[in-house]
Amino acid sequence: MGWWPFKSKAERVRVPDVIRRDTRTWLADLQEACELNFDSPEEARRMVRQMQGEWNDAHKDGIMDDALIEGLRMRAHRLLTGDDEEFRKWLDDLSFWKPGWRPEGSRSTEDS
Repeated sequence: MGWWPFKSKAERVRVPDVIRRDTRTWLADLQEACELNFDSPEEARRMVRQMQGEWNDAHKDGIMDDALIEGLRMRAHRLLTGDDEEFRKWLDDLSFWKPGWRPEGSRSTEDS
């Protein structure tokens, strides 16, 4: 008997098990860690340092591209190097948490 209703004749394309996280997801995780500890910037900084290790691993494994890790590193630098007041200022800056954010003056333009 060659007929079986539950077997497909065409081989199905397998979807890889790895689901890539996008830029917004990585940024949301960073923002959430900081906002959960807005009243304890040192704890937030500890979490950011821990996340940096995750970012480096993801980048090394090819899960995260160069532009994304560069953007996350720039944000982490601002969050880790400033005092508590600067930390809160970055936390409240909505453009800081948007994909594509760059420090002021670091964007190259075609006019220059």
